[in-house]
Amino acid sequence: MPAMTTEISFEFFPPQSAEGLDKLRAVRARLAELHPTFFSVTYGAGGSTRERTCDIVMEIAAEGHAAAPHLSCIGSTRTGIREILHGYRDHGIRRIVALRGDLPSGMADAGEFRYANELVEFIRQETGDTFRIEVAAYPEWHPQAKSPRADLLNFKRKVDAGADSAITQFFYNADAYAHFVEEARSLGIDIPIVPGIMPIGSFSKLARFADSSGAEIPRWMRRKFESFGDDADSIRAFGLDVVTELCERLLALGAPGLHFYTLNQATLSTEIVRRLKLAS
Repeated sequence: MPAMTTEISFEFFPPQSAEGLDKLRAVRARLAELHPTFFSVTYGAGGSTRERTCDIVMEIAAEGHAAAPHLSCIGSTRTGIREILHGYRDHGIRRIVALRGDLPSGMADAGEFRYANELVEFIRQETGDTFRIEVAAYPEWHPQAKSPRADLLNFKRKVDAGADSAITQFFYNADAYAHFVEEARSLGIDIPIVPGIMPIGSFSKLARFADSSGAEIPRWMRRKFESFGDDADSIRAFGLDVVTELCERLLALGAPGLHFYTLNQATLSTEIVRRLKLAS
């Protein structure tokens, strides 16, 4: 069984309603009982959730928890990113998840940054070692990458620019993670590479996420979920077993921690952490 020192973290997205914000506060309170290393908050395409992301990050910090705002550079200017960075720095935020991001539908201008490594480099130039910088990694390769090798070299550029650690896209094949880490190490990449974990509460929702992100749902898993039809309890139970077993294997492989994509829900992530005996 994994050691009690394994670090866990949880990701949220900014709700659009007051009701959603209240629900997220309750979710956060439950997950805080698991003593995560940090909570991260996503940032909409082209900075579309900038204010909401910032507000939630400040709430988390005010509650005494470490907060890691996502910051994407596509559609942004250096002036705008500089303003955000200085605002976070002045409020005691010390961790950033630096991403390329996507352009919102209908927006043609990519802004002054093209790739995440340029954002990482800019953060270092502007703020030195103020922030611990997390970047994205793709064990099953980024869907827009020309080749696995090209994607790996792109990851290396982010590390060389100053990234401290990485969080992966979600996946359900532990071998893909092990292979990716091995290849990264062969290129001299020595930063922690933390698996991103997506608990499964709805197979239809998971399938949509996987199709849009390029993540693979293994055929045996897909067929098993499909066999349950609309039996939500069986889908939930099987999903908990599958993801818990995945986490156990990843930790046995040496994964430095687990980062949960919560979808602003607490129950599934809490149960997985409980099963893994990671709650302190």
